[in-house]
Amino acid sequence: MRVPMKIDDTAGSLKRAHRPYVLATVVRTVAATAAKAGAKAIILEDGSIAEGWIGGGCARGAVLKAAKDAFADGQPRLVSVQPEDLLSELGVAPGDVRDGVRFARNMCPSKGTMDVFIEPVLPLPELYVLGASPVAVALADIARRFGFRTIACAPAEDQAAFAEADERIEGMLLPTGGESERYIVVSTQGRGDEAGLTAAASATGAYVAFVGSRAKAASLREKLAARGLPQEALDRIKAPAGLDIGAVTPEEIALSIIAEMIGIRRHGLRGRDAGNAAADRAEVGDRKLETSEPLPGEAVSTLQDAAPQAARPKSCLMAPLAAVAALLFQPSASNSALAGTAERPVPDHELLLRLHSCCM
Repeated sequence: MRVPMKIDDTAGSLKRAHRPYVLATVVRTVAATAAKAGAKAIILEDGSIAEGWIGGGCARGAVLKAAKDAFADGQPRLVSVQPEDLLSELGVAPGDVRDGVRFARNMCPSKGTMDVFIEPVLPLPELYVLGASPVAVALADIARRFGFRTIACAPAEDQAAFAEADERIEGMLLPTGGESERYIVVSTQGRGDEAGLTAAASATGAYVAFVGSRAKAASLREKLAARGLPQEALDRIKAPAGLDIGAVTPEEIALSIIAEMIGIRRHGLRGRDAGNAAADRAEVGDRKLETSEPLPGEAVSTLQDAAPQAARPKSCLMAPLAAVAALLFQPSASNSALAGTAERPVPDHELLLRLHSCCM
């Protein structure tokens, strides 16, 4: 069945507006059903059908419930709506999941079977980079490679430093609301620290972090708390930002931050409160990356240990991730160190997949 243009147009409009939706597609029917294979519908978060049709009330309830679950966890699923006698023959009850298929009951007299694929289409996670330091510029650049929509928040005179930001905000006033999963990193490094932290403390996100040392962050928190900012909001800001991979250059520090963000995103933190997110981040390890007070245009990192040498947990991230950091920012031919051949450069995403496999 050819997809109606209205489905494509509606999907395109929702994507441009960064609004989530679910695309429901009938993939198989048996016996009498109102909708046939290929029928599609676009379902919004409130349960309304923005466009398309997938049949009447016989399957609608099961499809809308599956769509609601897909919005919550971001995972696709297959729903099989069958009459009660067929469910009994299969030995399943409505709501059961077997081999990746969720079963639902068709209460209509037609007693047909309809399988519907539920596909959530969610906006790209948004990374708000506050500041125009070398780390901020490197972070905005690398984040786009890993599926983050980047928003550069910096004074007008500094915007030129961000070559390919998806959006630009002059200053550091973050927008409220929005449908996308939000990540916020303050990387002002001496130029607008208090303004950046004030904006970050006033916003919500799956990840809110500050590129700077613990001592510097503590001093700034104390100043801002004295000015009336809620201590709880200030304590949500993680400092220093990023995983401890021994990073030194701005690019390596940016990679350590992206790695931490990916870890949070892929471990199911979507939609959870900041307190739980902070608790999960604490499990990454006891040693954290610290960025010392830099000179203008510099990013100097040191390591501060939060545990005695003997008590430190061993991490497979250190050497491999540092190697990947170096390879990512050299000419692609150097990727042969991990590829095992000089004939085929390894893409960035494959390097991280290999890194992940070494840690499993």
